[in-house]
Amino acid sequence: MPIRATEIKRGQALMYEGQLQIVLSTEHVKPGKGPAYVQAKMKNVHTGTIKTNRLNSSERLEDVSIDRRQLQYLYDASGRGEGPFVFMDSQTYDQIEIGGDVIPRQQSQWLKEDTECLVLMFDGRPLGLEMPSSVELAVTETAPQARRATATNQLKEAIVETGARVRVPPFIETGQVVRINPETGEYLGKA
Repeated sequence: MPIRATEIKRGQALMYEGQLQIVLSTEHVKPGKGPAYVQAKMKNVHTGTIKTNRLNSSERLEDVSIDRRQLQYLYDASGRGEGPFVFMDSQTYDQIEIGGDVIPRQQSQWLKEDTECLVLMFDGRPLGLEMPSSVELAVTETAPQARRATATNQLKEAIVETGARVRVPPFIETGQVVRINPETGEYLGKA
């Protein structure tokens, strides 16, 4: 079904230049001179390349319906964080392997057993992964709190149970569970 360029949203799948694309971000631009346009950052599903495209506001694009399935992460088959990553459908108990080329290291570093994720599928093939808004991970290694560290904006590095590195406040100790935003890697608070 064709839609106007001004109607596209983040996470939407489109046919653009004969290729299936996933929209990563959009920005509506109205310059002082000339017509308004939409600047859309898109990822080509087949090649994996990310490109920013300038679309005329009146341009029509083909909207593609993709299947969004809620799957539970089980384990990394490689054991090294490189994939393939094994997910299970909680309704049918079917297991799906998703390669490391589909799930980038920026996302896979936050995957913990039993994490519920939204997997984008097209023609039975996984296209990508939408992580939950926050994940709770235990701190496995961090420096002890420095004495007399009273500044509120000081942060120290910590390693969480998945092996990812995150910046946390100085009062966080080894063994505590923290909430992290997997989109940005930002500390959100204690769990």
